[in-house]
Amino acid sequence: MAKDESKTLCTSNVLLYFFFTLFLLLITICTFLTLHLFRPFVILNHLYFPNAITSYIYNVNCTDKDVDEALFQRATSVTVAADDYCRKKKGMLNCDNKVAFMFMTKEKIPLLPLWERFFEGHKGKFSIYVHVPSEIYEEPQESSVFQGRRIPSKPVEWGKPSMVDAERRLLANALLDPLNQRFVLLSESCIPLYNFSIIYDYLIQSNLSFIGSFDDPKKSGRGRYNHKMSPTISLADWRKGSQWFEVHRELANVIISDCRYYPLFVEYCQPPCYMDEHYIPTLITKLHPSFNGNRSLTWTNWSKGGSHPAMFRRQDVSAQLIEGIRRGKHCMYNGSNSSVCFLFARKFDASSLEPLMHLLPVLLEY
Repeated sequence: MAKDESKTLCTSNVLLYFFFTLFLLLITICTFLTLHLFRPFVILNHLYFPNAITSYIYNVNCTDKDVDEALFQRATSVTVAADDYCRKKKGMLNCDNKVAFMFMTKEKIPLLPLWERFFEGHKGKFSIYVHVPSEIYEEPQESSVFQGRRIPSKPVEWGKPSMVDAERRLLANALLDPLNQRFVLLSESCIPLYNFSIIYDYLIQSNLSFIGSFDDPKKSGRGRYNHKMSPTISLADWRKGSQWFEVHRELANVIISDCRYYPLFVEYCQPPCYMDEHYIPTLITKLHPSFNGNRSLTWTNWSKGGSHPAMFRRQDVSAQLIEGIRRGKHCMYNGSNSSVCFLFARKFDASSLEPLMHLLPVLLEY
């Protein structure tokens, strides 16, 4: 009888040890899956709920500068490539590379219906981010692709460093989604010049980014340079260009992670030096000129002179205008001559929406 009891006790101990070992093994497997295989779902969650992108940062008791720095640091830490997601998820995710459309606006996007039609039918190939500091901003209806796409925003003053801050904030939020591979900055007065497929292919297949950058010898160029920026930034480094850029992921990371040149611009590039016209063109020309196609993809009419470009209103919009913008220039694209040089145009006000909607066959069925 004692033998049977001893045998039963031994068997119970073995079973207990077996189940305990199995339990530890399951805990280890679950931990591994959470840290490695399921982590993309955590990151991708920020894509579909943009307010959650920085919620854990914005609830921290810190200064505005600290808030942005924490966001930039978080964005640069997202290093998992898009193909890693596809490989780990085995087809569970739509793994197309995406273009991030970043709208920096004052209050609203008056041409919203035009952009809605532009994005229609291309889900999974784009992301939208809206920086709008106005408290009176109203969210679009629930069915809109713009619904819920507003990022935590701060006031922006024309010609001040706060404009560049907004650009970097948009880039950082867009970088949190590792499927975003191209990043284009737009304003509320921009329109697309082609349909989505043409613009998407043009950007995704490009070998270069597109930042206007040139050496302007006039007062509006070199005349804005402050010699106190030397030797970190010399006059030979100084560049001017369009604010409306398009960059690939590597350059986007460079722009938000820069902590050497940015403070110098904040301190020494104040009006009549306009940081949004000089910071990114100078930064990229100094650090990675070979990555840049050295032109903007956004057409703007400066023929009237002055500090602001011409505004297009209802009576100005026509098919001839659109075709003239499309075919008004020749440029280089992936080493070859191209007649497609501009993908977007500005500035179009709210009154231009109706005639632009009538021109949808011209704009979007090209």
